Amino acid sequence: MERLAYFIRRLLLVIPTFIGITLSTFILIQFVPGGPVEQAIIQMRGLQNVQGANASQAISERQREAIKAHFGFDKPIHVRYWNWLVHDKMGMEVRSYKYSNKTVWELISERFPISLTFGLTGFILSYLVCIPLGIAKALRNGGVFDLWSSVIVFVGYAIPPFAFGMLLKLFFSGSSTHFLDWFPLGGFRSDNWATLSLWGKITDQLHHMVLPLLCYLIGNFAVLTLLMKNSLLDQIGQDYIRTVIAKGGTLRRAIWLHALRNAMIPIATGIGSIFTLMFAGAVLIERVFNIPGMGWLSLDAMVSRDYMVFMGILALTSLLGLLGRIFSDFCYALIDPRITFEKN
Repeated sequence: MERLAYFIRRLLLVIPTFIGITLSTFILIQFVPGGPVEQAIIQMRGLQNVQGANASQAISERQREAIKAHFGFDKPIHVRYWNWLVHDKMGMEVRSYKYSNKTVWELISERFPISLTFGLTGFILSYLVCIPLGIAKALRNGGVFDLWSSVIVFVGYAIPPFAFGMLLKLFFSGSSTHFLDWFPLGGFRSDNWATLSLWGKITDQLHHMVLPLLCYLIGNFAVLTLLMKNSLLDQIGQDYIRTVIAKGGTLRRAIWLHALRNAMIPIATGIGSIFTLMFAGAVLIERVFNIPGMGWLSLDAMVSRDYMVFMGILALTSLLGLLGRIFSDFCYALIDPRITFEKN
């Protein structure tokens, strides 16, 4: 019952936290210059200048107020926020300022399958590679394997993912006649995707995903691998491991049956990020490989002052991120039933 009460409290706290995040951001963006009203006025002035009208007399106050009313800026902030949150369903039914023929949800739903593909594949590969690698490094702590694998992991961690992506394109995408031409320069799929067979679609998708995935993974390898290694080393040094060995158990049994389970608790911290995998797009990586994912959409919304798209992405990311934290706590409780959420 104590755990049930804890998770109910955490779920209830999601509501004020979500409102705090979105309301503070909604208020801040009202003061950012260059919004949709200013952009519409500039476009009208440019159009009328081309037609020979005087720039100073191009936009009247009545026209300015009409533009504000069109974008909803004629209402008080709290009314606009209430409309965004309730009537427009977190802004999902509002039309984009930049792509006026599409709603925010239509734009997001077009992009998130692409980012979800990269995010889910990268998430699974990270855990499949880093956990066994961290265990192997802990069991060979201080040895040659531990030393050289640490060198490789840290070198990979030190290279910025977008710079790594540019190097991969240079060496493996035929951008120079002196290097290999094994992978496409960019894009998510080939232009003739619809005409390909099933096997052709699988190989084409993998062909386009190899280089961007390496960039997504390179930064996660070091953190997850070293977290797994240090967590297991910490558990191996605990008294209960010595007790198992003193009772006649082997070191292998003590590690694999007792220490490993407890060492997985810090790893569960990142499990909650699975809720936000569809928004895992990295802006610079997507720009380097010309991938139309969520990262690119977020950057485009910020640069073009498309507030509704930006707020829609922020709302979904915040909500799923908060739920992901609760899911991580749930994983803690599953891995180690001794964990208590009481203060004492």
